[in-house]
Amino acid sequence: MAKLKSLIWSTAAAAALVTPTIVQAHGIYFAQRAKQIAVIYGVGADDLESVKRQPNMESVQAWDTDLNPVGAQLRTNGPLVVLDTDEPPAIVSAVLQNGTWSWVPGGEIVKKTREEVPNSTKTETTIKYAVSIQGPLTKPVPLIPAQALQIVPVGKIPEKLGEPLTYRVTWMGKPVAGAGVINDFVNDPDAVEVKTRADGTVTFPVRNQGLNVIRAVLVTPSDNPAKTDRYEHTATLAFTLPHKPE
Repeated sequence: MAKLKSLIWSTAAAAALVTPTIVQAHGIYFAQRAKQIAVIYGVGADDLESVKRQPNMESVQAWDTDLNPVGAQLRTNGPLVVLDTDEPPAIVSAVLQNGTWSWVPGGEIVKKTREEVPNSTKTETTIKYAVSIQGPLTKPVPLIPAQALQIVPVGKIPEKLGEPLTYRVTWMGKPVAGAGVINDFVNDPDAVEVKTRADGTVTFPVRNQGLNVIRAVLVTPSDNPAKTDRYEHTATLAFTLPHKPE
């Protein structure tokens, strides 16, 4: 948590939010893989190497139906990073400190700071957040302190695709306007972003009778311009609508 705060939680950065441009940011989200809860790193259909990013994953948490904490830890299982919990969870979450990246003239992207690549056309530090609803809840989805950027469903999740659902995007626990949100990070990653309203909300029809992954992006200013130009925060909310009985 201290590492996260040192990166982004200066007073100036929290107060002066920058409206993001349309991006195709990679993110992390939770999905079922062979009846296990896996952490997926990618964008769209890309399912990239989460294992090599596991050392930078932190704030792994889980809660039961009544929002009591449940023990949770990540484990490598072949090419997957899976989440083990002490009992079946209703909500799980994690954060990935994805490092600082520089765009070198000519198009190459390297994992280096602006100090290391002073001629970069852009340098940004990227942080990924993920929350997944895994089971029924007796209370609303809570604001999770480790999730600096978080997507929260407003009201009950519908039972069928096509029904409207409102989401509220929060930054450091408060609704944020101007965050860019897409409705289907897995199947429609190139969708034009919809910006959150003044109260932090956006409304979409539920896209899938199955896995739904909503993605939000917010860009905040740098508190260390010598190393990075800005911070790009990418959050996901995942939930699944059940199919008809076989």
